[in-house]
Amino acid sequence: MQADRFATLPPSAFVRLRALLEGRAAGAPALDCTVGEPKHPYPDFIARVLEDNIAGYGKYPPPDGPLELRVAIANWITRRYGANAGTLDPETQIIAVNGTREALFNACLALCPTEKNGKQPLVLIPNPFYQCYAAGAAAAGAEAYFWNATAETGQLPALEEISDEMWDRVAIIYMCSPANPQGAAASKDYWRDLLTLARKHNAIIFADECYSEIYAGDAPTGVAEVTGGDYANVLIFNSLSKRSNLPGLRQGFVAGDAKLIARLWKLRSLSGAPAPLPLCAAATACWQDEAHVTANRKLYADKFSDVDAALGNRFNYKRPDGGFFLWLDTQAEWGIDGETAAIRLWEEGGMRVLPGAYLSRDTGHGNPGTDYIRIAMTYDRPSTKDMLDRLTSLDR
Repeated sequence: MQADRFATLPPSAFVRLRALLEGRAAGAPALDCTVGEPKHPYPDFIARVLEDNIAGYGKYPPPDGPLELRVAIANWITRRYGANAGTLDPETQIIAVNGTREALFNACLALCPTEKNGKQPLVLIPNPFYQCYAAGAAAAGAEAYFWNATAETGQLPALEEISDEMWDRVAIIYMCSPANPQGAAASKDYWRDLLTLARKHNAIIFADECYSEIYAGDAPTGVAEVTGGDYANVLIFNSLSKRSNLPGLRQGFVAGDAKLIARLWKLRSLSGAPAPLPLCAAATACWQDEAHVTANRKLYADKFSDVDAALGNRFNYKRPDGGFFLWLDTQAEWGIDGETAAIRLWEEGGMRVLPGAYLSRDTGHGNPGTDYIRIAMTYDRPSTKDMLDRLTSLDR
């Protein structure tokens, strides 16, 4: 027999894109703008740290990561988010993980109850969303509620959409800020209101903040800034993939409510795959250093300045609050949906882009990503300018 709990999950966005473009010839040398894989230089001290700690491959690492890494993460959270974030206890409030995708999935598995108030639990998922959220809800046996985030709602889900009856079933709230793909960041008021609702209804916030360190203006607010040091009902997820251009290091963390961390630790101690000690040493060095993060942020800011100049308000473009994606409205600019635009950009410009519909779900009131494409701004500046030239050279 086959487990069917994942039967409702569609193929990944990248599998769907391959099927869409299969048999179609590129109209120019291929330029892949689909994957959010940073291509800027990673910190130059990484090789030295790995070499200095090579003997660590001969030891089993602890499931929650070595203490020195958790201390570095706790100190970074305090530096980044200030006094209102308080000081997290690295012994009881932080777990180091192999990247946050697995952690976001496994946390739902570990923390979502089998029922809430006698009913099937509800997992709130912003729509569009990072696809592992839906996989986590399915694995936990919960009902996923795809919570539309549109231009009309400021590209963040509208809190008033969730009725009291629904809140009685809500167990987990995934919230990505800055959002993937739109780049919208939640304000302090938004985080404060969401936290109040979560605590009132005994729900857990999974704050996915993996794009928090890529921004051009003010630093995006994090949920830590509204906790006052009290992390009840809050777990924060972040990683080095975007911040430090180290997607292959697979180093991230979960931090927050000590009771929830203990339950997640129990699952990891039984079934998790702890990160090798040399990689943890490299991560420790990264969380302790801000110079490389500042330099990386400047590279993205320069590229977004090029986008500002090239696009203006075409495609309803607005510079995102954070992250490195363009979320472009092709219906507004070309009168075609994202799938049709993806075909056109490939056949006429050699660009691979993701249709927005592949990153979101139809909720019965339409799919909020249908009219959009997502473009990853991960290349160097010359390649980004090439991408912009291809994009803007296509007439209506």
